[in-house]
Amino acid sequence: MLTLYSYPTLFGVADNNGYGLKVYAFLKLAGMPFLHEHIFDASKAPRGQLPYIVDDGETIGDSETIIAHVKHKYAVTMDDGLSEAQRDTDFLVTRLLDDLYWVMSYSRWQDERYWKQFRDALLREHPQLTEECLIAAKEFNAKRYYFQGIGRYEPDQAMARGLADLSVLAKLIPSIGFVHRPTPTTIDAAIYGFIANIYFYDIETPLKKFVGSHENMVRHCRAIHAAVSTPA
Repeated sequence: MLTLYSYPTLFGVADNNGYGLKVYAFLKLAGMPFLHEHIFDASKAPRGQLPYIVDDGETIGDSETIIAHVKHKYAVTMDDGLSEAQRDTDFLVTRLLDDLYWVMSYSRWQDERYWKQFRDALLREHPQLTEECLIAAKEFNAKRYYFQGIGRYEPDQAMARGLADLSVLAKLIPSIGFVHRPTPTTIDAAIYGFIANIYFYDIETPLKKFVGSHENMVRHCRAIHAAVSTPA
């Protein structure tokens, strides 16, 4: 059976990282049977990054590569019939979510307004962690942010970048149904992976306030959450 390796839960979502939750939601919506292993240590993962899967002895990393593998190998039909324009939209939204990821991560690990609350939530939900290991992770992430670029922003500037990303998503998500159809497609799973990690996040960041103020985003997030939180 396919096994998904990704970060642990936080605030009631199956993975506190947008990419892992995206893959989790995709597998659930596709009706794929799989095991889910939560880990913190990504050193054995392809490129040292989570999530990854092991499928019949084959190890595959990167959320988009994982999804493409599963679609091809198991003939997942979720996106059958999408137009070229819709697939182009999916590509662009996927890249937008890549940008949003850095702001979300920054808001947790680098923005001192929210860091202590995030740290305390991790320690509370995952007592095997220590404050020392989280400080080491914070320092490691600060280097990542600096070289990626987001770490050179002031906190409000970083949040403004994320709010711009969310503003585009708010225009894309419909008031009923899902992005392309009355039923979810892969891009809905991707959006959920990130929006759920903002909406259910129990710390009042500007990102969370924005999502909570948009009924269409809340409805979409809750609809996918309900669909993927029940047994397959």
